Amino acid sequence: MAKLGVNIDHIATLRQARRGQEPEPVTAAALAEMAGADGITIHLREDRRHIQDRDLRLLRETARTRINLEMAPTQEMVKIALDIKPDMVTFVPEKREELTTEGGLEVKLAKEDLGKYIRLLHEGEILVSLFIDPDIDQVKATHKAGADYIEIHTGRYAEARNKREEDREFNDIFNTVKIASKLHLGINAGHGLDYWNIKRLLQIDEIEEFNIGHSIIARAVMVGMERAVKDMVEVIKTGVSKNF
Repeated sequence: MAKLGVNIDHIATLRQARRGQEPEPVTAAALAEMAGADGITIHLREDRRHIQDRDLRLLRETARTRINLEMAPTQEMVKIALDIKPDMVTFVPEKREELTTEGGLEVKLAKEDLGKYIRLLHEGEILVSLFIDPDIDQVKATHKAGADYIEIHTGRYAEARNKREEDREFNDIFNTVKIASKLHLGINAGHGLDYWNIKRLLQIDEIEEFNIGHSIIARAVMVGMERAVKDMVEVIKTGVSKNF
């Protein structure tokens, strides 16, 4: 069965709206773990719009599962990762003006710089994943750069407006996964996934983990963090979405 990584960035977004102390992202992470999450994902952005450095430090001290740190491929962020030692770093593209990560890394054009950062993180015994669009050339470039994993950007699939678009995006993901598997890369997936659209992707056995944030946090506002996470774990386990 695929694993679930819960992204808690939106808990921090709500806190930062008032620059206060609540809600506490680390508490949300603990509740997610108790509800069955296999890991916690956070994105420490360069502008610190939601997750703060103290959140990362506290999470490293308290987490009982795995920490996946999403971050831009920069010297500053690599230095932070080597100090905190998350279980995995996922390099993602980052633009100040975007609401959320809009697409995958252009690995082919940044292969040398990415390779340098990957080697530094490997020296620190940290696994490295690259967040990429479902594109075979990007997978091959990821492999050449020396990363351990890919995380497939599932945004276009999640936002498909009709069955034809969904089929096309699903096929792109499927073909990307098969190539990555042949290259012995680990495979994660995420972005825009919810309790319904994830079901089709569960058919792809090679996907090891789904990283999901917004839909879980949105449901948690209504029913609580533990219930929202348990419901997603159940969907991943059974392939059935309840009538929420």
